[in-house]
Amino acid sequence: MIDVLIVEDDPMVAEVTTNYLKDVAGFQLVAHARNVEEARKALTHYPHIRLILLDVYMPGENGLTLLTELRQKRVAADVIVLTAASDKESIQTALRHGAVDYLIKPYQFERFQEALMHFKKKQTIWTKEEPVSQQELDELWFRKDNEKNAKIDLPKGLTKETLGQVWQAIERVGQNSFSTEDVALHACISRVSVKKYLTFLLEWEVLELQPTYGSIGRPIHLYKLKYEHKQRIKAFL
Repeated sequence: MIDVLIVEDDPMVAEVTTNYLKDVAGFQLVAHARNVEEARKALTHYPHIRLILLDVYMPGENGLTLLTELRQKRVAADVIVLTAASDKESIQTALRHGAVDYLIKPYQFERFQEALMHFKKKQTIWTKEEPVSQQELDELWFRKDNEKNAKIDLPKGLTKETLGQVWQAIERVGQNSFSTEDVALHACISRVSVKKYLTFLLEWEVLELQPTYGSIGRPIHLYKLKYEHKQRIKAFL
């Protein structure tokens, strides 16, 4: 999990950002600061914070002051700016001081999700033992990919088309608990293939498992759609 600090003075906006964050797998909120000074204290108390969602306009010090300070002190945390500041000077200052993304309020959840998932994908490169390739740099840092808004890669062996079929079937049967067989029947896909996609959706917490027991005591695996996490599927379709 990637530990996150939200720096936002407006409590309603902070709540929206918190709820958005809950819908993106792999991230967890560890602190909320209402101004730059509180952010400094949070970073001292939680040195494992790796991502800061930073507003610019706040009482007291400007949020970009914190960003500049982080770079001067070489704090090991990246920053995504979430702000109403759309002037060129603010944007240039943020990017020159290492902000990994800049979202102008009001933004849609899909854009927020894209920013976080792109950030998460970039982090995987540091866990690899192999040297970094030019292609990886182009795709992860400079977004030189074939699609304007590239979706997140599916695990090997899964395809976007089949996932779409499985997802449509889930939406048809997902009002209540459902089985692998239910989805396979509606998607016209083999049970073995459906099982792979359901496992994937479990890992992303789009589904939850509800084990029950039949008349002879054998477990029957039923699934249930987690409606609060439905947005996560959009990153793959």
